[in-house]
Amino acid sequence: QVQLVESGGGSVQAGGSLRLSCAASGSFFTMGWYRQAPGKQRELVARISSGGITIYADSVKGRFTIFRDNGKNTLDLQMNSLKPEDTAVYYCNGFSRPLYKEYWGQGTQVTVSS
Repeated sequence: QVQLVESGGGSVQAGGSLRLSCAASGSFFTMGWYRQAPGKQRELVARISSGGITIYADSVKGRFTIFRDNGKNTLDLQMNSLKPEDTAVYYCNGFSRPLYKEYWGQGTQVTVSS
């Protein structure tokens, strides 16, 4: 069964760090992290191809780093210098092989207090 399961969310003060992890079952092409804050649309945070090419939202460049371990089938997001505006539910996303079907994890809450 293809699925994505996130872990690692929590509460932290501004300036702190958190690391999110996504355990993937199945094989994926591009994978990424998205977030959705209350009252806002879901937005891309960072994305990484199976070959390691990365894309970051301007708002997180220089603070967040996406990691992918194809051997362990995991996707991590290291978040440093967190800001209150980073508060959101973070979702792991992936497009499965071979049909390029899109999958989402259940989401994990990140709360940054000022």
